[in-house]
Amino acid sequence: MRAMVFDGPGQPLHARESPVPRPGPGELLIEVSACGVCRTDLHVADGEIAAQYPIVPGHEIVGRVVTMGADVKGFADDDRVGVPWLGSTCGRCPYCRGGRENLCDHPQFTGATRDGGYATHVIADARFCFALPARFSDVEAAPLLCAGLIGWRALRLAGPGRRIGLYGFGAAAHLLAQIAIAQGRDVYAFTRDDDTDTQTFARSLGCVWAGGSSTATPAPLDAALIFAPVGALVPLALKAVKKGGRVVCAGIHMSDIPSFPYADLWEEREILSVANLTREDGETFFAAIGAMPLKIITETFALDDANVALERLRAGAITGAAVILPRRDAQSPELSSGFEPDPVEP
Repeated sequence: MRAMVFDGPGQPLHARESPVPRPGPGELLIEVSACGVCRTDLHVADGEIAAQYPIVPGHEIVGRVVTMGADVKGFADDDRVGVPWLGSTCGRCPYCRGGRENLCDHPQFTGATRDGGYATHVIADARFCFALPARFSDVEAAPLLCAGLIGWRALRLAGPGRRIGLYGFGAAAHLLAQIAIAQGRDVYAFTRDDDTDTQTFARSLGCVWAGGSSTATPAPLDAALIFAPVGALVPLALKAVKKGGRVVCAGIHMSDIPSFPYADLWEEREILSVANLTREDGETFFAAIGAMPLKIITETFALDDANVALERLRAGAITGAAVILPRRDAQSPELSSGFEPDPVEP
């Protein structure tokens, strides 16, 4: 197998070849078809979240089962599966026993504490893999495994309000905007102040308004979801939500939140964070989007170009989501809407 590896924080990915591993009890050996590139991968690269180096990043994995370890249930050879960020849990701690496995005291995370999908093959705990809707191609399905799932959990935490603000309009927000619109909500997109291209992109997906993050919202929001890892957005979002509104911080890492007057929090406004996901999140998410006219925008990269994909993501130069194709020679980034006559397939 071939993989791209981080040896430590601040170091670029490098290629590594090794024997194809064998799955243990309860595990799947998966040949990777596509792996999404997530901002969390940048946090692993920069040492901003806990990881075990050397590590193969990538936690938006789509692939096919090559072989299975003992005691695997629910899957068969050649099944298409998705592997998310939450790689396994202990099943014994109070959080697991209480139905909050996303807060497990002894979790494993794909691409951070167990090797991920920037590779031709990956080992995954079968209990935490998902069957994927057939209507999505491998490339389309990859961003759903984190950008979609974490966005879905954030939207559920936001509550049933009609007016939803999305701060940071990248892989997660471009999916979540469409889901919220399909639910009958009004979506307001907040981008970098000078990013008119992304604002135009947001409006093309059906957002009722798009503008810079420092711009006052044209209507009070019921909830604001923050995907950009910028703590300074929290006070801005608090000012944008109405009384009783919620600000949901959906990233795994964020820069420090600056101080703000208590008056901006008063009147029962709330600040919440999203931590990982549960398997129930995945089940409800894939059931919800099964018939939605979801337009998934991707740019594809060859495995050897994973460093390029990460730097483009860091620069905010990705439209939609970046996806790595481990077994395809993608000489240059490819843009796909997911609705072309000949959709991107690995």
